[in-house]
This record gives sequence, structure tokens and C-alpha cells, in this order.
Amino acid sequence: MELWPCLAAALLLLLLLVQLSRAAEFYAKVALYCALCFAMSAVASLVCLLRHGGRTVENMSIISWFVRSFKYFYGLRFKVRDQHRLQEARPCVIVSNHQSILDMMGLMEVLPERCVQIAKRELLFLGPVGLIMYLGGVFFINRQRSSTAMTVMADLGERMVRENLKVWIYPEGTRNDNGDLLPFKKGAFYLAVQAQVPIVPVVYSSFSSFYNTKKKLFTSGTVTVQVLEAIPTSGLTEADVPALVDTCHRAMRTTFLHISKTPQENGATAGPGVQPAQ
Repeated sequence: MELWPCLAAALLLLLLLVQLSRAAEFYAKVALYCALCFAMSAVASLVCLLRHGGRTVENMSIISWFVRSFKYFYGLRFKVRDQHRLQEARPCVIVSNHQSILDMMGLMEVLPERCVQIAKRELLFLGPVGLIMYLGGVFFINRQRSSTAMTVMADLGERMVRENLKVWIYPEGTRNDNGDLLPFKKGAFYLAVQAQVPIVPVVYSSFSSFYNTKKKLFTSGTVTVQVLEAIPTSGLTEADVPALVDTCHRAMRTTFLHISKTPQENGATAGPGVQPAQ
């Protein structure tokens, strides 16, 4: 049997499944997203090498341009509020909530100049994706070796002040789609206190109305992005970190519940009186 008729039949079957099954549509869109990540990473890596010749934070503007195009494939919109708070020409630690694989699109939508991310070391070995992250100046940490991770963070604290860098961190430490925020890990806050730079919280509304792994839902939708006022750390010490974490968590959680359209799965309601999850 010839190859082309088989491919055509397989494509028609796939299209039929997508029309008939929400799960098939979900997995097809996730597969497309992964394919876009790999393909765009390969192309963007070539552009970065031709433009800047190697690893530099300046490559992030190129990466951002490619990733922002993803939203047109999925019918996503981002409504950003108070983005000017990210644009100030000073080093800072940016913290945001972490929900799904789509977070990368949200990050690149508001990414300020001279901003790098911290990522787990395993991502470095994801072929072109790892390469483009390396070229963009991403700092990789080994979560299994705390001493190595602390060394990287200490070095980063010095570099962000010396090179006027902004550092983007997900303090929850892992993806979380339970309709609330997880407790924050303290690494981002120790980094800010060590470098004596402000913390700028960024909150993304819940994706669950259009992206839900449990319900196999992946449709178009709108994400509200709220940039909160910077939290100063000048004069603070390591002893102040727990209170700093609590202040930031409360502010971000209140904002998350307020700007998210769907009811929270754990029964929490929006409002200024909510308390952070313990």
C-alpha cells in the first residue's frame, strides 16, 4: 500500500477523533504545543546565535517574540494590568504563580528587559528547548543537591546587582492547578534579601476555565495578569524572610482569587479576608 493514502487516512481519522472526543482534542493541542516549543526553539536558537553569537540575556527578547506568537494558535488573550511596574530599570526578583505548561506564554507576554529565569537542571537536556534556555541566560539548579543550588543562588545574587538583571522565579516550586496557591518556598526571598533588591509579584488568573488537565479541556480563553506593587527588602535580613514570604503570599493569593473567573475547587472565595494556605 502506498504511503500517502495511509497518511491521508490517518489524518482524517485524527480529525474525526478531535471532533468527537474532548480528550482527543486536548491531547492533540498539547502535542501541537510541544511541537511548537521544539520547532520554535530550534529556529530561535539559530537566530540567537547569528545575532549575538552565544549565551546572553539579550537573547530573551528574541525568544519572547517567538513564544508570544503561540497565543494566536490557541486563541488566547492576555489582559495585563500595571505592567509599568516591571519596566523600572533596576534589578529585582519577580515571583509569579505556576499553573501549567502554558505559563511560558504568560511569562513571555510581560517579560521585561534584562530578565532571566531559574529552572530545574533537567530542562537543559531537552534538545533545542534546553539550548534556547541556555542561550537566553537561564540559570539551572540541581534540586537534588541543595549545596549546589545554594551556590548558584549566591552567585546569581551578586550578578543580578552587578549586571542589572531581573530574575523570575516560581516560588511554589511546581505546577499547581488546584484553584489556589501552594505554600511558597523561600529561595526567591533569600535571594532578594541577600541582594537587597525589591520583590515584584506577578499574578496570573486561573486557567481552569479553558485549560484543565483533569477535565481534558483546552479551548480559547483570556488570562488576566496583575503586576503588584514592589515589596522592598532594603535593610531586611535572613530573619525577616518568613514574614516576607507570608506578606507576599497573602497579597498574591488575594489577587489570584479576585481576578480568577471560576469558583475555586477547594471552596475558597475571593475577597480581602482570605488567608494563605498552610
